[in-house]
Amino acid sequence: MTELSLKVAKISVETPDVKAFELHNSAGGDLPAFTAGSHIDVTVTLADGMTDTRSYSIASDPTDTSKYVLGILRELDGGGGSAFMHDKVSEGDILTASQPKNHFPLEPESEENLLIAGGIGITPILSMARELVNADRPFRMHYAAKSPEDMAFREDVESVTGEYGQLYFDGGNPANGMNLKLLLGHRRPGRHLFVCGPAGLIDAVRTQAQSMGWPENTIHYEVFKPAELDGEDQPVEVILAQSGDSHLVPADVSVLDYLHEQGVDIDYDCKIGICGLCATEVLEGEVDHRDHVLSEDERAEEKLFCPCISRSKGGPLKIDA
Repeated sequence: MTELSLKVAKISVETPDVKAFELHNSAGGDLPAFTAGSHIDVTVTLADGMTDTRSYSIASDPTDTSKYVLGILRELDGGGGSAFMHDKVSEGDILTASQPKNHFPLEPESEENLLIAGGIGITPILSMARELVNADRPFRMHYAAKSPEDMAFREDVESVTGEYGQLYFDGGNPANGMNLKLLLGHRRPGRHLFVCGPAGLIDAVRTQAQSMGWPENTIHYEVFKPAELDGEDQPVEVILAQSGDSHLVPADVSVLDYLHEQGVDIDYDCKIGICGLCATEVLEGEVDHRDHVLSEDERAEEKLFCPCISRSKGGPLKIDA
């Protein structure tokens, strides 16, 4: 897929830790179309001089393909991508990025939409609100930040959502913010939930929704980081059913990356368990699932696992590859 050459047309300070980047087609003209919830993978230069990519959600209006607007939080304990964007990128610079991808789309058949955002998680949620307004589809948005000064895109959110949006300032204590039990209670048929933000918020919303009877396929969320590990991983033996070959995957290498090094062709995209493209059938063995995309039926009945992030619970895994 052809990469994009994007000119940084404008950089604005949204909060002390968030900058907004307005990106245009460096060659002029419109950019590729995107849908709400989409992101692009931007090529960044890290402190050691190596290049890598970072995924950033598009916050702007999907009907306006003259630009993409990204909101980027400077992460002090991150891997260096946000530091590059904040400290090294200036207006007029040219960035290389992927075409828009969407692993967090709106549900076309939803009759109502409940949007919940925390912090920088507002970026895909704001684009969703724009798309829903354009389509005259019903929604409610709830958006939390520590303080008014820490709320990125506040003016845009208020302008887009109007009476359908509610803002919360919790001072850093989620207990002073949204009442999830109240927001998620009395779910009506056809209502879908979309949440993006800190891991703690996503986990709290998912747990509360599930406890209140929301069907699994109506709860949608997005993360850009792999699951946190509870302890040291162990090497895992992977047996390929099609060839009979056995491979011992080292503890510090994903099953997907190791098999690719051995010439095994498995499709992939995100490498953090949010797209499901690499999902592979497990014929034997018990999986330690760490993805954010497979349903319980896909894991239990279809025996799928995501080799980009998941591993074994102890014994070997025999997979259909």
